[in-house]
Amino acid sequence: MKVVVIGGGAAGFFGAIACANTHPHTKVILLEAGQQPLAKVRISGGGRCNVTHACFEPAQFVQNYPRGAKALRGAFSRFQAKDTVEWFTQKGVELKTEEDGRMFPITDDSETIVNCLIQSAKQAGIQIKTQARVTEIQVNQKNHDLSINPVSEGNFKTLIPHHQQETGFLNRENDFKIILNSGEILTADRLLLATGSNPSGYRWAQQLGHQIIPPVPSLFTFNITDERLKDLAGVSVNSAKIKLPEAKLEQTGPLLITHWGLSGPAVLKLSAWGARFLQDCRYQTSLIVNWLPLSNPEALREELLAVKSQLSQRVVSSSCPVLIPRRLWKQLTLAVGIDEQKRWGEVSNKVINQLIQELTQGKFQINGKGVFKEEFVTCGGVSLKEVDFKTMESRCCPNLYFAGEILDIDGVTGGFNFQSAWTTGWLAGQAMGKF
Repeated sequence: MKVVVIGGGAAGFFGAIACANTHPHTKVILLEAGQQPLAKVRISGGGRCNVTHACFEPAQFVQNYPRGAKALRGAFSRFQAKDTVEWFTQKGVELKTEEDGRMFPITDDSETIVNCLIQSAKQAGIQIKTQARVTEIQVNQKNHDLSINPVSEGNFKTLIPHHQQETGFLNRENDFKIILNSGEILTADRLLLATGSNPSGYRWAQQLGHQIIPPVPSLFTFNITDERLKDLAGVSVNSAKIKLPEAKLEQTGPLLITHWGLSGPAVLKLSAWGARFLQDCRYQTSLIVNWLPLSNPEALREELLAVKSQLSQRVVSSSCPVLIPRRLWKQLTLAVGIDEQKRWGEVSNKVINQLIQELTQGKFQINGKGVFKEEFVTCGGVSLKEVDFKTMESRCCPNLYFAGEILDIDGVTGGFNFQSAWTTGWLAGQAMGKF
């Protein structure tokens, strides 16, 4: 049985390896358009590769997916984070868990994961072709009346089987013809699309009968130009609560001030959950920041009034009574009109109320998005209703499978996007080699 995998990323490799190892009768070819496979694995986690997350309850794990949680719940019951850890351990790659739950190779080097996957693929007999850009996919159905419906876009021309949209099910005897930019033609009994967020992958899936949920960015930082953040690049808060009031979304977690605005886990998570809202408003909306999410405003007021009473001669800007960085405290006091030399005894109760407002409900204006390093993640992709999550097979085109980010699945930062790649790739690999 001939299996072709298009896409040399995490999901493509994992699917190819699972197929070749589980079904020795298969001949598996993996196609990568670039010069090197696993490019995103190499740069992930700052070059360390955040392989997965130390959470071993599928019901809890899926809560980290703004899109795809329901579909992944069953998938994770068959292959989840602990299975990923065991898989890499058996390959001689030991993982470690950091305080926030993220799991990395003990080498702190993504090349460890890259080398493991490449060596595992070679040992399984998989043929890896790099610089093998697919220019055309054709599906041919044996022993069945075809209505040839060419769909063209640029160099693409695909044959769509008759009645595909009406029945959602076809004769099982499909095969595929894959034409490469070199002119080489490959045939396959089973085809796995694991092309990530590459537009070509979406186009092929659509031409083969699938609905594509429009892809938009996820996991990005917020561009904010505000005097309160001026000269504070690099300052971080261990725990802050941030809200998108118009979307009624909020997240709590570490927050980092950058030279362009705000970043850190709290922002990245909020950008994931608010990805479509933020895109719809063109990344122009208000953000509420609570720098002290564990403090009750009334208790905070009593605390500040006590400082005013007991330490009245101290300079406000240099005596920070709350758990935020001193540089941030100084900027927030300046924002409410407390100059650098003013003492606590000179501050009115009205200004103290304004300071409490600034500490717990500071309003900022988002005026654009940044990127999270080079780790570009999208929400959107192949509609999950059209994929059988027991096998990852298309419900529209038999013998066509999907894995990874080409699907309308995306997780928050912390190893969750890789885990959905490992899981969907493994499920596809298990299923593709079956007669």
